[in-house]
Amino acid sequence: MGTYTDSELLYAARRHEALFSDNIPASERPQLHLPARIGWMNDPNGFSYFDGHYHLFYQYYPYDSKWGPMHWGHAVSDDLVHWEMLPAAMAPDQPYDGQGCFSGSALDLGDGRHLLMYTGVREVGKNLDGSVNLQQTQCLAVGDGLDYVKYDGNPVISSDMLPEGFNPEHFRDPKIWRGDDGVYHAVMGARTYEGDGSILQYRSADLLHWEFECVLATNGGRYGTMWECPDTFELDGKQVLLVSPQDMLAESNEFISGNGTLAILGHLDPETGTLVEEHHQSVDYGIDFYATQTLLTPDGRRVMVGWMQNWDTISMGNDLPWFGQITLPRELSIRNGRLCQWPVRELDAARSNRVAYEGIELDHEVLSLDGVKGRCVDLSVTVRCADEADPYREFALWFAGDEHFHSSIRFRPYDRVLKINRKHSGLRRAVVYHRKCVVHDYDGTLRLRIIIDRFSVEVFVGQGEQTMTMCIPTDGSADGISFFSDGHAVIDVEKFDLA
Repeated sequence: MGTYTDSELLYAARRHEALFSDNIPASERPQLHLPARIGWMNDPNGFSYFDGHYHLFYQYYPYDSKWGPMHWGHAVSDDLVHWEMLPAAMAPDQPYDGQGCFSGSALDLGDGRHLLMYTGVREVGKNLDGSVNLQQTQCLAVGDGLDYVKYDGNPVISSDMLPEGFNPEHFRDPKIWRGDDGVYHAVMGARTYEGDGSILQYRSADLLHWEFECVLATNGGRYGTMWECPDTFELDGKQVLLVSPQDMLAESNEFISGNGTLAILGHLDPETGTLVEEHHQSVDYGIDFYATQTLLTPDGRRVMVGWMQNWDTISMGNDLPWFGQITLPRELSIRNGRLCQWPVRELDAARSNRVAYEGIELDHEVLSLDGVKGRCVDLSVTVRCADEADPYREFALWFAGDEHFHSSIRFRPYDRVLKINRKHSGLRRAVVYHRKCVVHDYDGTLRLRIIIDRFSVEVFVGQGEQTMTMCIPTDGSADGISFFSDGHAVIDVEKFDLA
């Protein structure tokens, strides 16, 4: 498909990784969440299964813990939980991607080759004010799971293949798949000159020659502007579209302002191929979540990851030599018309040292339980009223706590509002520190599964009907977990250590 070209930029990135990433102590990385090997990480890319391993690439700048010219970082896993970091896979070393190898996806070609499809960004001129005009096109690289060669005919989808009215500066993030009929399809985000986002779909018989197929979905000014990182698939009888809209406006308790995540459920119009919307929702209701990508596992599960960060909160900063993490992979399902998420079942094998309590009464006191603490734990908590005639007014759980710091989860049953808060986690910047959601289908019992890692928490509500994700900067020595109820409540607690 291509010829090998020496890449000094890729060699330099790999040398930098080898020299400096191994100096980072394991205690200064997450236990289970994949971080940047060194430097900066944002969107997950190329999430795929190839040659007996799960592969996960990511947007990457190895030389600083701030965004820079985008490379592709690379990691592999046998169980979706523990990751081995590999050398960088791509660098911005060609005329068509000299401003960055932006987000994309991957595909097992079935013949021992692993295909990467990504957005190449190049400069096409400058304005009078000095700002740069960019052009985004879709490109290919093929490799063996470690080294990748860019196609010498790139780009394979150029800006002149855009429908009329679309801006070539905002045309990115291809997600590729092979249809049952053997035809390849790819969706990507695009934006009109007027600033409205859409998802465009292209098709190809041979991966090299592509044609425009349809506009899969159009924003119409509803949810932000540009739609990034699209992914579409069939799940439990519904067609699902995941996108990450920029510059959203808040909408009741469903969507936040800024950069968010959106799931649209519906069906495909058999004549036009466009998505007919039946339901929409946030993908995650927390602070730090963006840019989802999914794969289909060999045993048929649809599994999703996301960037465990957000463009609105990157000023949180840290003094570590890496920045950015990927969420734990989550199994997706649809129940009662909603997209639901649950930690991959492989996480169960990483659990040990079970501690469980049932029927613990809370009534205006702060309670700690023997054996319930830690900074890498899988914690399940069930909360119910001790007396339905006199319900408790608020339940609180504090974690990553010591005499100085803590983060919290709070629930008010009278309005069903669940909040996460990191105000007292040790933040030194005035960034977003809390979010809330309204618990769906609350029946008088609150059920939470809480995955705490060294630098984060992921909260799964009910059976995964909602999730809330948050990063925390608190020193790992703060490992206290405690419970409080304003009023009389009864809790069940189950805790496992994770390793």
